[in-house]
Amino acid sequence: MDWLFRGDYALAPVSVPLVLLGLLLAFLAGQTLAWIYMLTHSGLSYSRTFVNSLIIIPVLVSAVMLVLSNNLVTAFGMMAVFAIVRFRNILRDTLDTSYILAGLVVGMACGTQRFPVAVLVTLVIVVILLYLWITAFGSRHRYDVIVNLHWARPLPDVGEIRGVLWRHSRRTHCASQRYNEAQGGTDLSYRLLLRDPDRLEELLGDLRSTDGVSRVTSLQAEDESEV
Repeated sequence: MDWLFRGDYALAPVSVPLVLLGLLLAFLAGQTLAWIYMLTHSGLSYSRTFVNSLIIIPVLVSAVMLVLSNNLVTAFGMMAVFAIVRFRNILRDTLDTSYILAGLVVGMACGTQRFPVAVLVTLVIVVILLYLWITAFGSRHRYDVIVNLHWARPLPDVGEIRGVLWRHSRRTHCASQRYNEAQGGTDLSYRLLLRDPDRLEELLGDLRSTDGVSRVTSLQAEDESEV
């Protein structure tokens, strides 16, 4: 392994143990941020790939700083390359951006003759990505179905709907409540963790038979993702 520890031909070689320590700390910090995001996230839209990016991006940024190492020319070179990539491609997924950034970091490490950094960053990034893929990190199952409906009666009477929902679900969350001026009512969206997922049609039937309820639709949410 002597080639790995002595293979840094840059003007200011870095220490391999410090490289590993920096990447490991970045990974642990990103993992902490991802867990906090998963616990505190609220809203209708949730992205597992964004959670994965919260883990991988700190490691990549740490690698970027190792490659730059106070080299202004290298810093401007990386900015130019990344700007070209962003100009030629519209990346809609944050994890796709992470892959592009990983490729840039490894390429710059090789180009600046930081061969140990290139090898270690590649190995660490590959291990982290495989870990995220194998464990399906970021997936969560809090709700089974999203139910949308229109409530034509006064809003204080909406407790009648909640009673129907609670009979069929263990957890109920009103994700959206919007007044519909055109039809004179309120559009409601509920996320439900059902007591028995096989009785979804029975729940929808009870809602449709409730006075004041119309336009009842449902959307399966086996694994929370972008909605």
